[in-house]
Amino acid sequence: MSDDTVRVASGQGFWGDWLEAPKLQVRQGPIDYLMLDYLAEITMSIMQKQRSRNPDAGYARDFVPLIRELAPDLIERDVTVVCNAGGVNPEGCRDALVEILADVDLPRPLRIGVVTGDDVLSDMDGLIERGHDMRNMETGEPLSSVQDRVQAANAYLGAGPIVEALERGADVVVTGRSTDTALTYAPLIHEFGWGPEDWDRLAAGVVAGHINECGAQATGGNTLADWRSVDLVAPGYPIVEAREDGSFVVTKHPGLGGRVTWATVTEQLVYEMGDPAEYITPDCVADFSTIELEDLGGDRVEVKGVEGRERPEQLKVSIAYRDGFKATGTLTYAWPDAVEKARRADEVLRGRLERLGLEFDEIRTELVGAGACHGSLAGEPPEELPEVEMRVGVRADRKEHVARFTRELAPLILAGPPSVTGFAGGRPKVQTIMAFWPALIDREVVDDQVEVQIVEAA
Repeated sequence: MSDDTVRVASGQGFWGDWLEAPKLQVRQGPIDYLMLDYLAEITMSIMQKQRSRNPDAGYARDFVPLIRELAPDLIERDVTVVCNAGGVNPEGCRDALVEILADVDLPRPLRIGVVTGDDVLSDMDGLIERGHDMRNMETGEPLSSVQDRVQAANAYLGAGPIVEALERGADVVVTGRSTDTALTYAPLIHEFGWGPEDWDRLAAGVVAGHINECGAQATGGNTLADWRSVDLVAPGYPIVEAREDGSFVVTKHPGLGGRVTWATVTEQLVYEMGDPAEYITPDCVADFSTIELEDLGGDRVEVKGVEGRERPEQLKVSIAYRDGFKATGTLTYAWPDAVEKARRADEVLRGRLERLGLEFDEIRTELVGAGACHGSLAGEPPEELPEVEMRVGVRADRKEHVARFTRELAPLILAGPPSVTGFAGGRPKVQTIMAFWPALIDREVVDDQVEVQIVEAA
C-alpha cells in the first residue's frame, strides 16, 4: 500500500450497532481514521426527549466507555476518531469523555474536538420572525403551523468544522448533526488538501462516505448478495483506502468475516437513493450515475470516475415535532384456526373501542405470519397456520384515548377467541409521536463552532 493512501474505517452504522466493530477496526489492522455514525432523523428526536428529562443527556452514551477502552490503542496506533455521537448535546458528550478519561493511563494527552452550532432550536422563534419559513420540503407548509410543537431542529453541517478540528490536532472529533458522509470525507479534505471548489474530488469523498456510513451493510450485512454464505459472526466493517485524486478502494480487514464485492458495494450505493445524479450534501452535489466500479477480487472493489457539482446555497434542517400519541400491542393465537381467531379478536377489539366512544386518527392491525410484511402482494394467507401474531397500533391527538386502548388487549385473553399463547411485553405503553419535518435554511444563519480540549494523561 502506498504512503499517500488514507484509510478511513467505518465502525458504527447507527446508534445501537455492533459494539465490537470499532474495536476490531482499530486492533485488527492498520487504519488512519475511525468514523462512527450514530445519527438518524428519529435518533435526534429520541436524544432531545432524553435531554428534556436530563440536561446532561442527549448523546450516544455507549460511545463514552468505548473511547475509554480504545484511547490507549488510538494513541499507540495513531488512529483519529471522527463521529457524530454528540447528538443534541456534543458538549455534554465531550464533558463525559473528559471525566471518564481522567484516570486512564495514556501514552500522551488526548485532544478532544467538539463541533457545535447545528442546533437551531433555541433561535427557532427568531428565525421565523425574520422570515425563515422553513417550509416542509414535501408539503410546502410553513413551520409556523407546528411551531409550538417543535422538539428538535438541527442543521446538517458539512466537513468544514471537522476539518478545522483536525487541523487543530484533535484525536477525537465529536459533532452533532453533521451530514453522515462528512465523517469520511472531512479527513480526506484534511489529509489531501482538497479545495472548497474541487467538486469531483469532494464528490468522490461523498461516495466513499455513503459506502461507509451504514457499517457492515457494505460488507455483506443486510444484503441480498449471496447472504447464505457470508460469515457474519465477526464481520469486517468497510474500510475506504482513498487516494489524493479521489479514487479509492473499498475493503475490510483480512481474517474477519463479511465480504466486499461489486454486489455488496453496489447495494449500499443505491441504499436510500433518490435521483442518483443529485446526491446533495452541504459541500457539493455528487453525481452517483458517474461512478465506476471494478471488483479487484480478494475483498477489494475500486471506485473511480465520480463527478460533482457546486454545493447548494442552503442547508437542510432536520426538525422533529410532537404529532400526537400512539401505542402498539400484540397477542399470539395458536392452531387450529389461528388466522380466523386473530381476525375475530380484531373485530371484537374494534367494537369495544367504538362502544367506549374512543376516537383515533388511525387503527392499524397486522397479522404477523400471515402476509403482514408484504400485504396484498403475499396473496391470501393459508388458513391453517400453526400460529399468528395479531399486532394492533393506534394513534390519536388525545393521550387519554390511547391510554384506554392499552387496557383493552389483555381482556381478550379470557373474553375473546380461544388459544392466546402470548401477551408480549405486557400492557402497551403510550408514546409521544415524533414526526419529521425536513426544511431548508440559509447558510449564514448557522454558526458552527469548534473547540479542542486536552485531556492530560493520568
